[in-house]
Amino acid sequence: MTMFTESFGLGRAVSLVLLVLISLGLTGALFFFIYSAPPKIITITSGPEGSIFYTNAVKYANLLKRQGVKLNILTSQGSLNNLQRLEDPSVKVDVGFVQGGVTNGGNDQLVSLGSISYQPLLVFYRGLHIETLADLAGKRLAIGPEGSGTRNLVLTLLAANGIKPGEKTTLLDWESQAAAKALLDGTVDAVFLMGEDASAAIMRQLLLAPDIHLLNFSQAEAYTRRFSYLSLLKLPQGGIDLGKNIPMQDVYLVGPTVELIARKDLHPALSDLLLEAAREIHGNATLLQRNGEFPAPIEHDIHLSADAARFYKSGTGFFYRYLPFWLASLTSRIVVVFIPMLVIMIPLLRSIPHLYRWRNQQRIYHRYRALLVLEKELHKTQDQDKRKQLLKRLDDIQAEVNIMKVPAFLADQFYGLRGHIDFVRELMNQQADH
Repeated sequence: MTMFTESFGLGRAVSLVLLVLISLGLTGALFFFIYSAPPKIITITSGPEGSIFYTNAVKYANLLKRQGVKLNILTSQGSLNNLQRLEDPSVKVDVGFVQGGVTNGGNDQLVSLGSISYQPLLVFYRGLHIETLADLAGKRLAIGPEGSGTRNLVLTLLAANGIKPGEKTTLLDWESQAAAKALLDGTVDAVFLMGEDASAAIMRQLLLAPDIHLLNFSQAEAYTRRFSYLSLLKLPQGGIDLGKNIPMQDVYLVGPTVELIARKDLHPALSDLLLEAAREIHGNATLLQRNGEFPAPIEHDIHLSADAARFYKSGTGFFYRYLPFWLASLTSRIVVVFIPMLVIMIPLLRSIPHLYRWRNQQRIYHRYRALLVLEKELHKTQDQDKRKQLLKRLDDIQAEVNIMKVPAFLADQFYGLRGHIDFVRELMNQQADH
């Protein structure tokens, strides 16, 4: 404290306040530095165990583990269930897979990281060839479990064809494995499957099964015109098995894209990390998408986050591009927190000596001005009473100077002022002797 006071020429109280403010600034910066670190554990809400959603979540977990981030996987019934969890603050989830079209509007607390894949709706049926969904009226249909986006989409498409719950058509809320078994056994006439609640193995089993057919959406384009969140997809002839020529002709499908939806407070570094994982997992060409088509900034009711928009425009940040995740996080926080602080504090601290030098010099110059005026008046007057008044003023100046506190670096000017006061007093004494 003494060194600080002497160096800057401040009183103890002012010096103490300044030290407290600097300490609070450093403490705040340190707190923000620690608080701004990305969490090492996050949770994703996926789909039923064994589904494509779940399988993809496992892939994300493996990739994030390499970067020192643990991804907990929470199974669910599907997209609707995932969306409900994300919207519920009491449920501890950070991100989830949600198919387009299941939301009824935007949510200010959620953001989209973009679309990561197409999710075709596969309709398997047995029996005579059918052309449209309307041909399924009056039959037994497994439409997906409660809480799944599959069921939500199927109900929408069936309603557009005049098929509604409670009428002649039997709608069964069965999970994919039970539905597929029932179709193979002949217990149901058709099943609707999507990757959010069905595994690739179940889909392949039905594609290869005899007497089981995959519906060709001959009205696919009409569906995409009516429901903007649906895409027109084509499964090429022989795409499943070239040797057996499965399917035997091009099959047109419809389906939404799958969005990666996150809470609004998802850390920017984790947003980049998830999108990098999405690029590695979903970026390759498949039967239904081109190489590099996903992830993509395709959004529906939930707007794209600013961090995701930046990622699609320019990729990950500089440090995350070239350094391990933990080191990039540390470096970026140092740059964000401490460098601006140093840029502000260094000039500020350097200006304090100049500011207080000027302040104390003004105090000394003020006494010098008074001393010069006094000496000038002394040369002009011979009146003894006036000289006594001038002597009294000189005594007052000296008394003020004697109680002045100045920093050590102005000692030469301070002692110079005291010497000049003595010089004027000696001059007054010499004039008084004459």
